[in-house]
Amino acid sequence: MPEFIAVVPARFGSSRLPGKPLLEIAGEPMVVHVWRRACQSQANRVVVATDDTRIREALLPYGAEVVMTAAEHPSGTDRLAEVADTLALGDDALVVNVQGDEPLIPPALINQVAQRLADDPEASIATLAESITDIEALFNPNVVKVVRSLQGRALYFSRAPIPWDREHFASRPELLETDAWLRHIGIYAYRAGFLKDYRDYPPAMLEQLEQLEQLRALQQGHVIQVALACAVNPPGVDTAEDLERVRQLISADDQEEK
Repeated sequence: MPEFIAVVPARFGSSRLPGKPLLEIAGEPMVVHVWRRACQSQANRVVVATDDTRIREALLPYGAEVVMTAAEHPSGTDRLAEVADTLALGDDALVVNVQGDEPLIPPALINQVAQRLADDPEASIATLAESITDIEALFNPNVVKVVRSLQGRALYFSRAPIPWDREHFASRPELLETDAWLRHIGIYAYRAGFLKDYRDYPPAMLEQLEQLEQLRALQQGHVIQVALACAVNPPGVDTAEDLERVRQLISADDQEEK
């Protein structure tokens, strides 16, 4: 297993759920659950990157390492770039971005994405995907699709149903007869050198059209490795309904352990 650092970006502001990292799940802030999952991975170091002292204060009793970052970062990738600078990471260091609103993320996925990046020295980024098995998800613009090469490298990401089955979508769109359709899972591993360069790249045309940040890297010619997830990744927390569902799942798990 390669050495890598796991970083959990935790921004206080959220249009749907203000203060989302501090929302309580089973008596603890959500960000604590995410941090704990990251600690269960094989990461050599786990850091929470936040813009708010309230999040730092909530984490300190647990012994978490916290790096304060600027509030005005336009994306989580920019926040990770600041962390790479603050920690003086070498260009070849591997950094896994563990999203702060995924308290159920399997640690195995964190390990997998780091390993995938280490296995391809030409790649700047690695990420994960899973098969799409229902037509509603395929045509849902909130489900990001990815097409990859035989070497597992991303060819394109889109909110559109790609690839387009010209023959069957017109007559029998309810049938998904192959594993050609992949749903992108939003966990990333980066080389620290890429993170430092990324800040200087202007927003790309494809990125702005699709509203998908990873297209900036593709349009700049970077290689993105895409592995098929080794475990099911439960949905994260975007809405109040998501939060309640996660609370119930974690409560049920706690009852089983007792």
